[in-house]
Amino acid sequence: MHLPPRILITSGPTREYLDPVRFLTNASSGRMGIALAEAVFECGKLPVVVSGPVSQPYPEAAEVYRVETTEQMLRCCKMLFPDCEGVIGAAAPCDFRPSQYSEQKLTKSNAETNFLLRLEPTPDILAALGRMKRQDQWMIGFALETQNGREHALAKLHCKNCDLIVLNSPESIDREDATVEVFDAQERRVAQFAGTKRHIATKLLSLAKEIV
Repeated sequence: MHLPPRILITSGPTREYLDPVRFLTNASSGRMGIALAEAVFECGKLPVVVSGPVSQPYPEAAEVYRVETTEQMLRCCKMLFPDCEGVIGAAAPCDFRPSQYSEQKLTKSNAETNFLLRLEPTPDILAALGRMKRQDQWMIGFALETQNGREHALAKLHCKNCDLIVLNSPESIDREDATVEVFDAQERRVAQFAGTKRHIATKLLSLAKEIV
């Protein structure tokens, strides 16, 4: 039985818990990951989605793995990536997590007047996959920036070993539409797309087919 090529997609936010009920996260909705899964399926390939907590459903044709923390997303991706032809890192994993986890809910009664929260970096998922990437695999990253966007995106392009990097902005979070720029490994701006995330996903996959 011939199976379609698999493309790994990371999607949505992650959560980093401070105690059993509180966590750090962000407003990522997973809409871009959903749009990419739909576009991948329409290309005749199997979308393999590793998703943080989102409320929107993924296409029934997608193979979906649900995770919560950045560490869980990393472990799942490392397990799946060797059997995929490429990866699109559209997730917005937390960059930091609390240095200490409290087994009990932290309350005002047992806290000092000013509560000090210490954070430590979480693992870099795309950088880890970039180190695993074979010659026959490709990688597309996303960079959401608030300032010096091109500079930061190009830095991520190289340190994560991406073939393409997609630069977007916070205005795209939890919206149906977006405007993005795409840069290749030679730091050239090879495309700019605007419109619905579904439109952008289709254009991005067409571009990847030509370049990577």
